[in-house]
Amino acid sequence: MGNLGFTEIMVILLVVLLLFGAKRLPEVGSSIGKGIREFKRSLSDTQDALMGGEEPRNLQPRQPEPPAQTAPTSGKPKRLSQ
Repeated sequence: MGNLGFTEIMVILLVVLLLFGAKRLPEVGSSIGKGIREFKRSLSDTQDALMGGEEPRNLQPRQPEPPAQTAPTSGKPKRLSQ
């Protein structure tokens, strides 16, 4: 059990093609690529935080949102049904 040859890779690709279909293959490849990129980014952020003592880039503290403005009420409760 070691290196994969050309024939083994072709068999694996054929099985993947049969399982997912030709229309879904780009979506599957894209989602796998995004997952790998996110995994690498989280590893580097964690390593930077452990080694440098800094906060990870994507986990910066949020700015507090200003309170929402509400319309003034007339003092009378509104009826739901009449």
